[in-house]
Order: sequence, then structure tokens, then C-alpha cells
Amino acid sequence: MQRILITGANGFVGQILCNLLQETGHHVIALVGAKFPLHPHADQSIPCDIRDADALENAVLQAAPTHVVHLAAVTHVPTSFKDPFQTWQTNVIGSVNLLQALRNKAPEAFVLFVSSSEVYGDTFKQGIALDENSPCRPLNPYAASKLAAEAAFNEYFRQGQPGVIVRPFNHIGAQQSPDFVTASFARQIALIESGQQPPVLKVGNLVAERDFLDVQDVCRAYVSLLKLADHPENYPRCLNICSGEPRKIRTMLDTLLSLSSQQIEIVEDSERMRPSDIPSAFGDNSAIRQVSGWKPETDLRKTLATLLDYWRAQVKITQ
Repeated sequence: MQRILITGANGFVGQILCNLLQETGHHVIALVGAKFPLHPHADQSIPCDIRDADALENAVLQAAPTHVVHLAAVTHVPTSFKDPFQTWQTNVIGSVNLLQALRNKAPEAFVLFVSSSEVYGDTFKQGIALDENSPCRPLNPYAASKLAAEAAFNEYFRQGQPGVIVRPFNHIGAQQSPDFVTASFARQIALIESGQQPPVLKVGNLVAERDFLDVQDVCRAYVSLLKLADHPENYPRCLNICSGEPRKIRTMLDTLLSLSSQQIEIVEDSERMRPSDIPSAFGDNSAIRQVSGWKPETDLRKTLATLLDYWRAQVKITQ
């Protein structure tokens, strides 16, 4: 049994990952915000703000982890434009605080840093599946801060801290914030079905293509990569987590609409358009397949059905 510390444990991915790790028999330690003192799927919860270096070092000492998954971050791109200071402070300084705490209190712990496919940025305009050697050209503060945090992790790796960086592509599922595209669609459909919103669904760019994954598949990838700690000399330091298949956002919306009996009008909303949006973004997953055997398994229609049912339940609660 491993002692696995999860930062950002109360987030969308963190809750699912904690549950999955508990089910597989690990001792899960959730690093949580002050507003969430207990985690429903953790053996231990430690309140801590990763921007507080001293508190984080004490948390690592208390947790005594064998493994760490670093999820805590500002992840919403529009928020990163509105509040770049908080984004850089959390995503970069918070990461350095964690690395230094591990160096001082758990230098043997294997750390998995969750970066983002957003770091590729402008390179996606090539219109091909990008691998881990593709140039990184961020187009927003969130992506830039993740790339800077990657540099910090690589420096600590060079100095001996064991670990790996992952770049997950768009992952979706129940409990995701409606700030993100498919959750926004599902929530609006649920509101329309319940009569709480007129039958008009506001959308951004539907022509763009993205590499979508079920969040459960992404969490399975994280669990599989934690096993790399047992093979310290035989793994790459950076791995894409992706399907390799671009899907139009319009296709995702059409699938959700097909799961509803409502007649819904689609209206483009200029406020939902990203200033740096790119036509197509998808990745090459050859490296992670070779290293761990991982591949996505969940049919996205099932994912979208689960997502819509989740928002139907949420809307019913608030009626």
C-alpha cells in the first residue's frame, strides 16, 4: 500500500482520482482548501494553501507520502486572463513550494505533475497530432504558467527528485464546472428541460476540434503512471494523455442534443469565444501507450450521457 498525497483533491479530477486510488487499496491523503476540511474519498485530509510555503512543508511532513499527484492549480483560461497574478502565484510559486517541501521532507517521493496540453498553444496550428517533442508556444497565461511550472519540475528532476510530467488533453465528465464547454452545454440543456431557461442554448466556437477524454480514463492514466516509481531509469519525463482523435465541439453538442427530447435553438455568444482559439488541437499518445499500456476505453457518448444526467440531477436539487 502506497501513501499518496493529492493536491487539489477537492477539484473535479481530484475527487475522482482519490476515489479510484482508495478503491485500489492505497492510503490517500487529500490536500484540501480551508473551506473543505474533510474529503469523502480520502483516508486523511490536510487543509493547506499551496501558496503558503511553510504550511505546505508541514503538510508534506505530516503526510509522509511515497507518491504525490500535483493537481492544484488555476485551470480556467478566461480566469487566467482576468487574474494573471493569482494564476502565476498558484501554478508556478505553488509548484515550487511543493517541490521544495518534497526536497526537504520527502525527497524519495515520486511526484506526478499534471501540466496541460495547452502548453503547445500556437503549435497546434500545424493541424497534426503533436507529440511530447513538439515546440511549446503558449497562447494564454494559464498555459504559460504551466510551462513555467514544468521548467521548475524538470530542474528538480535533474537534481534527483523522482517524477514525471503529464500533459492531459481535454477531459470531461460529471462534476466538471460549467465554465468548461461540454459541462456548459449539459447544464443549459438540463435547465431548458426543467423550464428554468428558455429553449435557447448559448455557444462559442463550434467548429474547433479538440481531443476529448473521459475523466475516468485520465485518472486511470495517472494511476498507471504512478507505477513508474518502481522503474526509475526507464521512463520519459513528459507524457501526453490523449486519444489522438480530434472531435468537433459541434459533434459533442449534437450528441448531447440527441439525448434530449427538447427542441433547442443554438445561438452564438461572442463572450464565449476565446481570443486565442485554435482550429484543431489533438495529440499523439504513442509514448504513454509504450510506457504503461494505457489507452482510452470509455465511449464518449456514454460520457456525455453521464454528464447530462449529472446536470439534470443538479438542476432538480436547485428547483
